[in-house]
Amino acid sequence: MAKKLIINQEKVNQETIDAVMKVCPFGGLEYVDGKLNFTAGCKNCGLCAKKGPAGLVTEVIEQDQTPKIDKSLWRGVSVFIETDLDGVHPVSYELIGKAKELASVIKHPVYAILIGSKIKNDQYVDEILAYGVDKVYIYEDSAYQEFNIERYAKCVEDFINKIKPTVVLYGGTPLGRSFAPRIAAHFRTGLTADCTRLGMKENTDLIQVRPAFGGNVMAQIVCPNNRPQMSTVRYKIFPMPQKVTPFGEKVYMDVTDLDKSSNIDTIEVKVKEKIQDISEAEVIIACGRAFKTKEDLQMAEELANLLGGVVAVTRPLVEAGWKDAKYQIGLSGRTVAPKLIINLGISGAVQFTAGMNGSELIISINDNPSAAIFDVSHYGIVGDIYKIVPNLIACIKNAKGLK
Repeated sequence: MAKKLIINQEKVNQETIDAVMKVCPFGGLEYVDGKLNFTAGCKNCGLCAKKGPAGLVTEVIEQDQTPKIDKSLWRGVSVFIETDLDGVHPVSYELIGKAKELASVIKHPVYAILIGSKIKNDQYVDEILAYGVDKVYIYEDSAYQEFNIERYAKCVEDFINKIKPTVVLYGGTPLGRSFAPRIAAHFRTGLTADCTRLGMKENTDLIQVRPAFGGNVMAQIVCPNNRPQMSTVRYKIFPMPQKVTPFGEKVYMDVTDLDKSSNIDTIEVKVKEKIQDISEAEVIIACGRAFKTKEDLQMAEELANLLGGVVAVTRPLVEAGWKDAKYQIGLSGRTVAPKLIINLGISGAVQFTAGMNGSELIISINDNPSAAIFDVSHYGIVGDIYKIVPNLIACIKNAKGLK
């Protein structure tokens, strides 16, 4: 219900003006050019209507005009399966695990949307079913051999129109971040990017949580009046689910009448040179502001080599030019979930911790006993990294019989 205040100008005179001005505590009224008007100070409290001169201001209650949706017509938690030359991107499997968790709250099925050519689909369908989806909806045609945002969008739009899922989840990858907004815009529905948590209400409203205002607050977002609900989620945010005995169904969608035209032509596909991805590392030595010079990172590199890991950094060190951005952990960098992460001289801002708090074992070293990083650590050491790390390196070398 919405409230609206209307001034009856025919009742405006000096006496009513003086009276109503005294009633309003916010300076929400002004008399200009023979008319009484509301100002930016008006709080819509209604005191002018209740306690002001009779009939001068009328309070009108308006019905909520927000369009309502029949949520019972939308059923199923869906995952868009992202594929590339290496196969199914692991984030798709992580999202299937989360989709199963969300679907269990509302007793809905879990769907997967797979688009590609016959050869590619034959490789991937059984693997997808092994993670426990109820149905894999397959769009298969030679036109879908490589990803094409326009052709793939037509497939997902067809899926949503026919199946009406209540939720569609996408990986927060470069592909997902460009693809998901196109689908959301087509259906004029909500899309929350880079969610760090997802939940489900019993009325099928998806609870989408992501950092906002530079990571200073965690925003909880719902789309109660739109379906489907859509989110992108980064790789390594959710754990990889366990495989199960497949029980799901393969559903081949009719693509005969789907528009396969595109304004985009694939001229050539070049395989990008493989680089070390910190998201895949099992051991990470993460370095923060406590390092005084770029050369001092060699200390962290030595520790990483001894443990079979890689060195990563926080955003300030990337901005200083000490490391490439592909080694940055955090909301504006990579999300990681190694078996072990050792944080050296990192304060623990939410922008950083959101990118690594899924790690199995977190050890942090900081000379500030009140550092926020200790709140998310399994073990903490209060002290100077320039004293502790060399001793740690010496102990590891001694244990390995190295000089």
